[in-house]
Amino acid sequence: MHIVIADSLPASAAAALRAAGWSVDTKSGRKPDELARDLGDADALIVRSATQVTSELIAAAPKLRVIARAGTGVDNVDVAAATARGILVMNAAGANSISVAELAMGLMLALARAIPAADASMKQGAWDKKRFLGTELRGKLLGVVGFGRIGREVAGRARAFGMEIVGYDPFIASRAAEAAGVPLVELDDLLARADFVTLHVPALPETRHLIDAARLAKMKKGVRIVNTARGELIDEAALADAIESGHVAGAGLDVFDPEPPTETRLARLPQVVVTPHIAASTIEGQELVGNETAIQVRDYLKDGVIRNAVNFPSVPADDVPRLRPYLALAEKLGVLIAQLLTERPESIGIRYYGPLVSAYENVVGSAVLAGALSRTWESVTPVNARAIAAERGLEVIESRSTRPRDFMHVISVKLRGATRERWVEGIVSEPASARLYSLDEVGVETPLEGTLIVIANEDRPGVIGDVGTTLGRHGVNIGSFALGRRDGSAVGVIGVDEAGTLDAAVADIRALKNMREALVVRL
Repeated sequence: MHIVIADSLPASAAAALRAAGWSVDTKSGRKPDELARDLGDADALIVRSATQVTSELIAAAPKLRVIARAGTGVDNVDVAAATARGILVMNAAGANSISVAELAMGLMLALARAIPAADASMKQGAWDKKRFLGTELRGKLLGVVGFGRIGREVAGRARAFGMEIVGYDPFIASRAAEAAGVPLVELDDLLARADFVTLHVPALPETRHLIDAARLAKMKKGVRIVNTARGELIDEAALADAIESGHVAGAGLDVFDPEPPTETRLARLPQVVVTPHIAASTIEGQELVGNETAIQVRDYLKDGVIRNAVNFPSVPADDVPRLRPYLALAEKLGVLIAQLLTERPESIGIRYYGPLVSAYENVVGSAVLAGALSRTWESVTPVNARAIAAERGLEVIESRSTRPRDFMHVISVKLRGATRERWVEGIVSEPASARLYSLDEVGVETPLEGTLIVIANEDRPGVIGDVGTTLGRHGVNIGSFALGRRDGSAVGVIGVDEAGTLDAAVADIRALKNMREALVVRL
């Protein structure tokens, strides 16, 4: 094997690969054309964030089997191009969790005791003890927003300081947090109670400006906020306003939007402690990330063991064309059911009917999980979905029947929360259309695509007419309308265009007589 390490890694990482008897090229700082030439006979490419692994670079490496990013995320890798070539892409997500957690604690301490300001004052020759009256962490309530690996590491360290801790994470099972001794609460409850708030969630469309002016107003007066996750999570102008008004006592920020920041108003406030995105930048963290990445590459090339992969797993070439539409169906069912269950999921049940989907239940089930987790985890794929589900404490229950149902391959998914469950089933119709087959035990068949409004109502005359009238009044065009009835109840799945005032229309539909539920689902 020939391994190319394009960015700087600890010497121990290269040593682990050389110990397998392979040649390792560790030259860093190459220009793209030079790197492309050196990849001509490479089996693996390892990078950090500096090297951009483009489709052109991938095309120049005909023997390449794996691309590994020594760090979290793969923003600098063209994953689609790698997948098209059958190249495995992996990262080292979570290897620097302790480094990030320790900086979060450091920022909390710096805020509580005004350490940077006191240091600056001393360096100017002042001795102003009264000016720097601080507060203890002991006895304060810490709100951890995002209770993944880093959030749990922060919670463990905060407990050692005598802090009380609550968490918010709508996509982690409550038992996983309870095992760590942290109760999960709703976000607004956490914000209203916490003396310190620390953010550890990914940057997704749903989490952009998670902390905005409205949520800042709900926070306890005197709160201190720490962000070592992603700059996009906070509306920086709103945070600056809240600090200047005295409502927020201060903030410790390691991340910004954009980076480096172009607007310095927030960073210049004396109540704000800022660092230049260094949470993962420790000697130990970088060593661990580099070594973990090298060992992952070694294990994959030597034994076929896949860990922390971010693209699609291997399927025999002959079965790929037949299986592909069912994988698309599985992922859409996961996306659908995650949006239907409006409480924290505790377990997910997946049943496979028919020889094809049952033969590949691991791959199909991983696609379901990837869809269900995709709105809360920025790099989930069918390859890493099961590991993420386990980390989040989501119980996965699977069963299969090699016999088709109604002469069809069927994928059945049931998502359970503490008080409610949702159940969807899907099929593939010719040529390769993913379709909903039933919803909560009511037969209803419709394409799984685009924007859908899902309704449940009493089976009474006039309901459907009222729904259509309401959508028309709001300028929302209907593309499809599927109905199902059972025992005095009815469900409907309405395909609509993203136009008009959709959210307002759905709110009005919920208020209609005999209406039990109305939800927007985007696939």
